[in-house]
Amino acid sequence: MDDFSESLRLTFHLLISLEPELVEIVTLSLWVSLSATALAAIVGLPMGAAVAVLRFPGRGALTALLNASMGLPPVVVGLAVYLLLSRAGPLGELGLLFTPQAMVIAQFLLITPIIAALARQTLADLDAQSREQLQVLNTRPARMVTALLWDGRFSLVTTVLAGFGRAIAEVGAVLIVGGNISGVTRVMTSTIALETSKGNLALALALGIILVTIALSVNLLVMSVQNAAARRYA
Repeated sequence: MDDFSESLRLTFHLLISLEPELVEIVTLSLWVSLSATALAAIVGLPMGAAVAVLRFPGRGALTALLNASMGLPPVVVGLAVYLLLSRAGPLGELGLLFTPQAMVIAQFLLITPIIAALARQTLADLDAQSREQLQVLNTRPARMVTALLWDGRFSLVTTVLAGFGRAIAEVGAVLIVGGNISGVTRVMTSTIALETSKGNLALALALGIILVTIALSVNLLVMSVQNAAARRYA
């Protein structure tokens, strides 16, 4: 009990004093996850919109693939990226393995299907409501995609935030491709796993509190965006 009380005391000391190691880990975690989320949104949102709006051979199979990819095991994604970036891999000459950039790539591959699949469902529902009007106006397919992305922007914000929440909580893939190197690729989730195994509960608890706070903040932001969208379309 005394050890647990001491761990709690040290935890709050780390949080209040903004210990440099703690700040460095949190900053890197946010940079990696925000970068991956931004890239995933740039690719995933137009992809989801295109699948929702356009009619082409294999559309059903692509939709099924996107939905299935939402459940990709993170360690498998991490392994695939590791093989690509290792010295013997096709991209080994870039020297990206065990760098923050490698973690961005892994998270990008992990959450892009999530954002694309959720965007597809959201925009498919919106397309069902407005397709007839857009066809009457003889709107081109590319213009239809752009129009739906704009009309569904409030709902799509929640999709992007869901992707960020998935990215910031990821541990398996980033641990494989990042290596959890102190001062280089150590992020919140991998540090929590490492410090818990070492018995350093103070740092693990401090990072856990920050991670939970971020997750709750994202959820509150999602609810706010959803409420704003509901009021707009009411």
